[in-house]
Amino acid sequence: MKYFAAPGMAQNQGMAQRENDAPLWIRRPQLVNYAAYAVAGLVFAGQLVALVLRGPDWPTALSVVLAGVGVALSWWQPWAGLIVTSATSFAVTAVGNDPLSLWMVAVLVLISVTFRGKQPVIATAVVAASFLGAYMTVGGFRGGPVAGVAALFSAVSGGATGTALRIYRDHWWTLEERAESEATRRVSEERLRIARDLHDVMGHQVAMLSVHLGVAEIGLPQGAESSRQALDAARANARTVVMETQRILALIRRGDDVSDGEALRPTPSLSGLDGLIASFGSIGLDVRRVLALPDGFVEPSVGVTVYRVVQEALTNAHRHGVGTATVEVREHEGRICVTVENRIDPAHQSRGSLLGLVGMRERVESSGGQLTIDTADGVFRVRADFSPSGADVR
Repeated sequence: MKYFAAPGMAQNQGMAQRENDAPLWIRRPQLVNYAAYAVAGLVFAGQLVALVLRGPDWPTALSVVLAGVGVALSWWQPWAGLIVTSATSFAVTAVGNDPLSLWMVAVLVLISVTFRGKQPVIATAVVAASFLGAYMTVGGFRGGPVAGVAALFSAVSGGATGTALRIYRDHWWTLEERAESEATRRVSEERLRIARDLHDVMGHQVAMLSVHLGVAEIGLPQGAESSRQALDAARANARTVVMETQRILALIRRGDDVSDGEALRPTPSLSGLDGLIASFGSIGLDVRRVLALPDGFVEPSVGVTVYRVVQEALTNAHRHGVGTATVEVREHEGRICVTVENRIDPAHQSRGSLLGLVGMRERVESSGGQLTIDTADGVFRVRADFSPSGADVR
């Protein structure tokens, strides 16, 4: 199975994937109502056939028809329909017939009504009261007290079934909403970290630009005032860029708590990959590396992206994988190709939320690249490739 992270689509794809993972009856809750009403319709039709075979029995036939009307009515008016279908069991008992089939119809309507969110205690009490009322007043149930107890428990079971299905459905979507919120939070955190990293990279590059401009100004011959003024303006613009990026980052980072260790840590780069991989080796992860990039081939901002991709992939390998992890960072046909592989631990195969991959997608997309996640053959593969100069700005 492969997942592709096209720019601007990662979160929408994640939401669609979670919806597809939901059971069909949760994605389309009306199917539960359709099923309950379909079974009720079959019972209703069977009772009509039985009446035809037994011969004319108008009081019973009227009660059965009334039950059918109650079922139809409950689709638009749940409480009215439930009361009508429950009352038919009393009517059938009053004319001396066994109300078993109409019990079933009332219980099925009860399941649908409680599943739609109506008050389960009141709905169950309505059905149970009609059953027990018929037994205690007109009586005549085949089976005696056992039938009365069965009537009571069938009502309770119907109400509990509809309520349990509704609670499970609501709980499912609550968990999905929490997962979506967590993914959004991870994206925001990763975007903030991207801003910090880019600020550090830009600050260094602009500072070096200013230094070179100063050297060029010193080397100008006498009388080159126009060139000197242009260089002064360029240095002023460079200082403005640094101040503006600092201001924007300060605005983004409001309310963001960064530890002293994180603030003082050097900006990640390709030169730090060996140390990063060694740090995972020190905590027990066996890593085989292939690092083959020419010096100066990658822009500093893209080097940060490569570092973060490897970091997140190895973190997942340590938490959810087994055996040796493989890291390859190489140049291929003018592109940077990053591949991290590890075997999946069956005991942890479904435990990881993999929300860190959301931030990884943000990283790769910000560099104009593509991220591919492949879980075929029991191996978890993270592949990223992008231009060494980063995303094109148009």
